[in-house]
Amino acid sequence: MRDSRETFVNHAFVTGYPIKHSRSPLIHGYWLKQFGIAGSYRAYEVTPEAFPDFMHQLRDGSVGFCGGNVTIPHKEMAFELSDRPDELSAELGAANTLWLEDGKICATNTDGRGFVANLDERASGWDRISTAVILGAGGASRAVIQAVRDRGVKTIHVVNRTAARAQELADRFGRAVEAHPITALSEVMAGAGLFVNTTSLGMDGEPAPSIDFSPLASGAVVTDIVYVPLKTPLLRQAEEQGFRIVDGLGMLLHQAVPGFEKWFGRRPVVDETLRQIIIEDMDAHA
Repeated sequence: MRDSRETFVNHAFVTGYPIKHSRSPLIHGYWLKQFGIAGSYRAYEVTPEAFPDFMHQLRDGSVGFCGGNVTIPHKEMAFELSDRPDELSAELGAANTLWLEDGKICATNTDGRGFVANLDERASGWDRISTAVILGAGGASRAVIQAVRDRGVKTIHVVNRTAARAQELADRFGRAVEAHPITALSEVMAGAGLFVNTTSLGMDGEPAPSIDFSPLASGAVVTDIVYVPLKTPLLRQAEEQGFRIVDGLGMLLHQAVPGFEKWFGRRPVVDETLRQIIIEDMDAHA
C-alpha cells in the first residue's frame, strides 16, 4: 500500500507582517519538488490585529493549512495562542513552527536548532568550547542563547548597549548566562571560542563598528545571524583578522527542516543547490 502522504495534498504557510520578502516559499518549494509531493507552501500575510482570528481558523481547518511558519511580529502571539507548545518555545516565549494534531495547534521554535545545525555544517567542532560571546539582547538572541547553552557551552556572555536587557536574558536562561554592557565587550571576548552577532549591525549594507577580534581564542568561530549581505561587515573584519567565519544563511535553511518534516512527512536535506537558489534570489533583489 502506498503511503497516504504521497497522495494527500498538504498545504503549509509562512505568515508575518509584512511577509512578501520571505524566502521560505523558495526553500519549501524546492523540497516539495525534490520529493515529488503534491502540496504547497505559500506566504500568507496577516496583520497583528487579525492574527488571533487566523489562529482560530487554522485550528478549525477553515484556512486549509496543516501548519506553517510564523515570523515577525507574530512569534510571541503564536506561542500564547497555541494549544500545545513544547518546552523549547515555552522557555523562549515564542514559536516559529505550528502544526495540527487532533484539532489542536502544536508549537515549537526551530531557530536555535537551525543556528547550531549551520555551525555543525560550516564549522565542525565549534562546540568544543567553554565560552561564547553573544552580541545583542533582542528577540533574535534568545534562541541562539538557548541553543548554545543546551549544546553544553558553560559560559555565555551576553553583551548589549542596554545592560538591563542583557540581564533579563541572564535571568531567563540561567547561571550559564552572564550580562554585560557594551563597554565590556573586549574584556569578555578574551579566550572565547565563539562570537555571535544577533544585532542588525551591517544588515543591507548599513555601516557596522570596527571590532578587534584578537582577544578571542585561536581558532575561534565568528558568525552572524544576518545573511543580507552574505558576508556582513563584522564577518569580513573577522576573516581579515584570521578567524573562521560562518554566514547566517544556513540558519534560515536549517530551521526550515523540522517544520517540513512535520507537515509533509519527509525529512529534507539542506544541500548546496538550495543554498545557491537562495543566494541567486538575494542577488536578484539586491
